Amino acid sequence: MEYDETLADLEHRRTRARAGGGAAKMARVKAGGKLNARERIDLLLDPGSFSEIGLLAHSDMPGDAADTPADSKVAGFGKLAGRRIGVVASDFTVKAGTSSRVAARKEHSIAQLCSRNGYPYVYLGEGGGARMPDIMGSVGLATFGGTTADDDTFVRALTRYRDNPMVVAILGDAFGEPTWHACLADFVVMTKGSCMAVSGPRVLEVATGEKLDPEELGGWKVHSGVTGMVDAVAENDAEALDIIKRFLSYLPSNSNERAPRQSVPPNSGVTMPNILDDLPARISKAYNIIPLLERVVDTGSLFEIKPRFGKSLVTALARLNGESVGIIANQPRHLGGALDTDAIDKAVSFLCLCDSFNIPLVFFHDMPGFLVGLEPERKRAAAKIMTFLEALGQVTVPKIAMIIRKSYGMAFYNMGGTGTGSDFIAAWPTAEIGFVADKVGVNVVYGPQLKAAEDPEAERVRLEALMQRGNSPYNVAGNYLVHDIIAPAETRSYLVNCLEIAFNSRTGGIGKHYLRNWPKKF
Repeated sequence: MEYDETLADLEHRRTRARAGGGAAKMARVKAGGKLNARERIDLLLDPGSFSEIGLLAHSDMPGDAADTPADSKVAGFGKLAGRRIGVVASDFTVKAGTSSRVAARKEHSIAQLCSRNGYPYVYLGEGGGARMPDIMGSVGLATFGGTTADDDTFVRALTRYRDNPMVVAILGDAFGEPTWHACLADFVVMTKGSCMAVSGPRVLEVATGEKLDPEELGGWKVHSGVTGMVDAVAENDAEALDIIKRFLSYLPSNSNERAPRQSVPPNSGVTMPNILDDLPARISKAYNIIPLLERVVDTGSLFEIKPRFGKSLVTALARLNGESVGIIANQPRHLGGALDTDAIDKAVSFLCLCDSFNIPLVFFHDMPGFLVGLEPERKRAAAKIMTFLEALGQVTVPKIAMIIRKSYGMAFYNMGGTGTGSDFIAAWPTAEIGFVADKVGVNVVYGPQLKAAEDPEAERVRLEALMQRGNSPYNVAGNYLVHDIIAPAETRSYLVNCLEIAFNSRTGGIGKHYLRNWPKKF
């Protein structure tokens, strides 16, 4: 046929591009226990749904075209659980996954198409930042920023509103560009053995003389426990992709939709009559709040965000009666539940996520307040507390607060207490609400009286009992400063009912998204 040779040439070019850096490099990836870029995409998406964009792109550097198939980025669209998403995967077999002007143009186009059309955007990162030969010199550096004043510019590519979910996976050494993507994302998962940093160890050693191990520089322990920039940690590629699937299942495709409702698993809520088994009788005794939360939400639906960071606070996505909710709960097993600056940063980040994607919030109180002292003050605790409260004030999704045990001081308000716009506030009869804990309050208020008492210890017991009565939840309920005192076993049904009431039928549950342009990282 007349065009056989032309079509054969096209197919040859396609086949060559799909081969990436070649069989030898692909084999090395496999030997290292990793998946290649296209395998990662295939495992993430519904089978057969991937449509690649920019397959025949290559570097614009003279002589580099043959060595840069797809220019190190595999990109396109597919479906995940039947919903359309955009995806970009770095191909480490091509120039070590580094980026170029062409590759950046491809990435930006996928991200912009996702934003305009309301699709989640997933970036699977591995490799270096800008390709050194491409960016060297004044023209090389300047052209990485784009050449026009329209959408094809550096600052536009790195400016993001939370209109559609963005997820990043760090699946190997990732320096520069993959790190920038992670800093823009709503959710970041990182595999053990990976490294994420502004610059790699080799560049640092040459530039500063500093010799650092990749794990020490930017490994999973650093970013999941110290910086908080990573939301989840995976053992390998497959687990990381499963985590992405699970995270996106709680979110809508974009900010103009509600999250998809799921069927309620069998036996959800059946252990509610035993919920007090998880709450120690002694109010000062530490315990793990996770089992208690798991009783309340749909079976198997609790999905923690940043579990290794700011450990005195739990932030988690979950479902109640099939509907997505965001949980913010004090964790008494760490710092007695007191909120330190890391926990505050974690809370603010989570508020932004939930408000941007129409996910109602449920707060569980059990804490002695904010962590105070020299170190918190040096970490700008006061400013962070106010930022937390300001973010809470701009949340437009339904908010429900449940005071299960102690709730003291300013943190009472930051956790959705009275006067913060919560749609419903309820307390268990086990709750204590006050400015400070009984023992502290007695020492501050009645210190001189205790010293002058004939029997100081007996007087202390009397005064603590008096102050404890003042902290009773029935006092605030009697003044209609909380809506209800409920039996703990009623918590799940109470929350389900409140959420049904609080979702405004006029708006269909879509918020105003005042936090959509707040920083993605803190």
